[in-house]
Amino acid sequence: MPVTHAGELYALLTALCWTVAAMSFEAAGRRVGSLAVNIIRLIIALLFHSALSLAMRGTLLPADASAHAWFWLSLSGLVGFSIGDLLLFRALVIVGARVSMLMLALVPPITAVIGWAFLGETLSAQSITGMAVTLAGIVMVVLKKDGASGRIAFSHSVTGILLAFGGALGQALGLILSKYGMGDYDPFASTQIRVIAGIAGFAVLFSVMGVWGRVISGMKDAWAMSRISLGAFFGPFLGVSFALFSIQRTATGIASTIMGIVPVLIIAPAVLILRERVTPREVAGSVLAVIGIALFFS
Repeated sequence: MPVTHAGELYALLTALCWTVAAMSFEAAGRRVGSLAVNIIRLIIALLFHSALSLAMRGTLLPADASAHAWFWLSLSGLVGFSIGDLLLFRALVIVGARVSMLMLALVPPITAVIGWAFLGETLSAQSITGMAVTLAGIVMVVLKKDGASGRIAFSHSVTGILLAFGGALGQALGLILSKYGMGDYDPFASTQIRVIAGIAGFAVLFSVMGVWGRVISGMKDAWAMSRISLGAFFGPFLGVSFALFSIQRTATGIASTIMGIVPVLIIAPAVLILRERVTPREVAGSVLAVIGIALFFS
């Protein structure tokens, strides 16, 4: 692939990494709970980042980052990891990785709406059409007609769907804050700052909630730790870093579009590995949602 498409390549790698991470975290979360998974995977990711930073940059921590980068990337970490992922990981346990990742197809439209509302960016007719198509695809998956009464009802837990939407909102805001804070700074070091902030946010939250016992219990579960470690490597270490590489080298919209193929990528492993039952309507809805994203930024 030509160097000019490096941003697009990183976005594709991000989608592949997030597919693996989502399935790993779903499996671990069902065993030890989403709260434990949230902070353990960030601690493991921090170890990966610190080792890489020491090997490549000669320092364990991104001490060379500017105050601007530290502030905005830390804010991004709190919004994206501590808040957004807290909601998303609970959704993974309730409705599974496939439906949760589908809701993340809303990230590009949410990002565009935020840009329109706060940055004065315009939305073309094609963009609005893309948003409508994406929403239609999601509706196909989350709603169904009740065979007995003929009424429209949710095909999955409403709570899980709302939690996944909150995760999508957190990711959209985190992506915008990351691009603003990172500038031309190293994406891996930028992700490390976000991870540090995420750990700090969870540490305060878990202390208030008094749930450290669950975290310690989760760390004693070897099976769960193997899944969390795998997810941490492909998620907050490689995946998130590749996402920052992508938005640094191409438009955020284009990057979000390619990253948005996760709902389709995850269908096959969800069926083959997790033994989930997927209806033709859900497959069609997932594909339609991705088409909507492509139309949104084409």
